[in-house]
Amino acid sequence: MDEQVLKHFLTVDGRLHTMPTKRSKRLVVLDHIAQSFELGQSYPEADVNEILTRFHPDYAALRRYLVDEQFLTREAGSYWRTGGTVVV
Repeated sequence: MDEQVLKHFLTVDGRLHTMPTKRSKRLVVLDHIAQSFELGQSYPEADVNEILTRFHPDYAALRRYLVDEQFLTREAGSYWRTGGTVVV
């Protein structure tokens, strides 16, 4: 199911062409994007923006979605991954 959702909303090169409006599908996409952040590592906002730009030019919206859905946490200008699937 998740692979089908990703195929529908991501281009062949992995860029996001549309953010899903349905929350369950949006969470699948956000979880995929959250995998770009290492667990236990803190990122300055500029680094977060650079990583998110690889997925979509509106990095601010992606960053907001990731924080609102608790995939990333922000404090004092630093971000770290606090959610999402952990691949072992």
